[in-house]
Amino acid sequence: MHDKRPTELSRRNFLRAFGGASTTAVAAVALTPGEAQAYNPGQEEARARYRETDHVKAFYRVNGYPKKK
Repeated sequence: MHDKRPTELSRRNFLRAFGGASTTAVAAVALTPGEAQAYNPGQEEARARYRETDHVKAFYRVNGYPKKK
């Protein structure tokens, strides 16, 4: 016969219930509408970083990229 009582909460059932509850809580927070705010990158992040140096030009030439006009 089985000695387990149906009222006991086994480890597996506890983790299953805990996982379901935490997933529900995260979903509730994520779906709550809030005020959207725009991202301001600031001066440092907005500056141009790309420079077409000699090694970049060599990479383009070796890999067959079309030349800039």
